[in-house]
Parts: sequence; C-alpha cells; structure tokens
Amino acid sequence: MALPSVMVLPLLIIVAAGVYYIYNEVMQFMSKSLVRNKVVVITDAVSGVGTECANLFHKGGARLILCGTSWDKLESLYDSLTNDADHRETFAPKLVILDFSDLDSMEDVVAEVVECYRCVDVLICNSSMKLKAPVQSVSLELDRNIMDINYFGPSTLVKGILPTMMSRRSGHIVLVNSIQGRLAIPFRSSYAASKHAAQAFFDCLRTEVEEYGIIISTISHTFINTSEEPPVEEQAPEPNALAAFISSQLTHGVHPSVLANEIIQTVNRRRREVVLAHPIPRVALYLRSLFPSFLFAVLAAGVKDSVLAEPMQ
Repeated sequence: MALPSVMVLPLLIIVAAGVYYIYNEVMQFMSKSLVRNKVVVITDAVSGVGTECANLFHKGGARLILCGTSWDKLESLYDSLTNDADHRETFAPKLVILDFSDLDSMEDVVAEVVECYRCVDVLICNSSMKLKAPVQSVSLELDRNIMDINYFGPSTLVKGILPTMMSRRSGHIVLVNSIQGRLAIPFRSSYAASKHAAQAFFDCLRTEVEEYGIIISTISHTFINTSEEPPVEEQAPEPNALAAFISSQLTHGVHPSVLANEIIQTVNRRRREVVLAHPIPRVALYLRSLFPSFLFAVLAAGVKDSVLAEPMQ
C-alpha cells in the first residue's frame, strides 16, 4: 500500500538525519585511526583550544609535541593526558617551551621540536594574542608584540619546520586563524592586521609547497567562547540596529571543543580552507567583496552610535 503523500517529507527528513548521523559516527571513528603514530605539534597546547586538541589527538594515538609558555601548565596537561591513558595505545607527549614574543629563541625551539622525533607530520599554529581598543590608544610596542605572537612567530616556526617536510615530501600545516584575517571590524586594528598578515602568508605558502605534497590549511573562526560566561560589553543602546546585529554576530564565538573537533577533521580530510562561523559573518564576507561601501557604512554607523551613546551609560 502506497504511503500518503503527507508522510513522504517527514520520512525523507528522518532518513537524511539517520544517514548524516551514521556519516559523522564513521568519520569520528576514522579520525582516531588517521592520526595514529603521526607527529603532531601544537604551538599553544595550554590554551582552551590547545588542550582540547591535545586530548583528541592523544586519544587518537598521535605522538604529540606540546608547546607553551608555562612549564607548570605543560606538566599539568601532560599529567591529565597520561594518568588515565592506555599506554599500549597512546604515546607520552613531549614538552617544549615556546614563546612567540621571543623571536630570538625560535632557532633553538625549532631544533628542539625536530629533535623529538626527527620529523613533523602535522603542525598546528593556534597561538594568538587578542586586543580590543581604538587605534589611537594602541602603542607601537603593543602593535609589534601582537604582530610577533600572531604573525612573525608562527611564520618563523613554519620556516624552521618546513625543510623537514619538504625533504620527506609530506606534511600538514594548520593555521588556526580568525575570521578577522578576512574581515576587520572596529576597535581591533592590531589584531585584525596580524591575522590578515598570517592569512596572506599561509595563502602564499599553500601554492609554493603544493609540489612537495605539503597541505596548508587555514581555519577562520569567530571569537572563542570558554565555558565561563563571556564578559558583557557595550551595554549602551545602539540606535543602529543593523550595525549592532552584525557586530554581535561577528563577535559570537565558538566553543574550544567545537573548534578542536574541526581542527582534527581538517587534518583528516585534508581541507585547505575552513570558515567556522554563523551565517551573518559569512554574509559579511561576501559584502566585503561585493558591496564594500555598504558594509563600511554600516560598521561606521555602529561606531558612531556607540560613541554617541557613551554619555548615557
């Protein structure tokens, strides 16, 4: 007996949801096997995203090299990974002190990283320094510090690791960047500039090393939300509702666990570019390319409205 036409659509939705669920489960299972025995370097392993990545890759059997600026935090992460781990299925991580604000130390850091396993299969550059302030209030020293941590540090590390990948004709470098590497919003000039620079560097690198079988991936995400409640900013009413809505969407973050899962999926599926954002930031990216004057006018109106609203606070 034929099904009533009214039942067809719900059944199709249920079947599609089931297929999608099975697909995700299979990919989750494969993600563990695909990273097994791979040498994976995480530049800021003690951050929220870095810790989540360390857990995922460690459970998948990767040989981790965990980097960070604090030895105590690295040791704490090491203990949390190894205490309850199955030592027959996992490798004890290696720990390396890495401070991108100290570029003079990068040569020694590169040597120490390569010395761990004599090679690097996956390099995850997830270090970042954020700043929100008007342009005129940011000192040149702070500008340089942000550029060191967000651009010069990662690019210097990549240049040091790259020869080992080129000689083996394999490797994967992942830049965990920001959507502000593609789209700048007010009061984040230094941060956006450093992210634009990093995006351009990795875009150039992608084409230059393709012949060596090296994959370059960039993940452009919105701001990262930790498990704690995000600070409430700009409580004053904004007359320009459109500007307020776009600004709130551009700063709407992703949870570290979601971003970490996207990173391991990017490595497994060898994706080149990933945008991890809600629809409004995605639309804003298109507006930036197709109708820049409109986008600039909306953002500028939002800045003007917030400035006018300051005395009301």
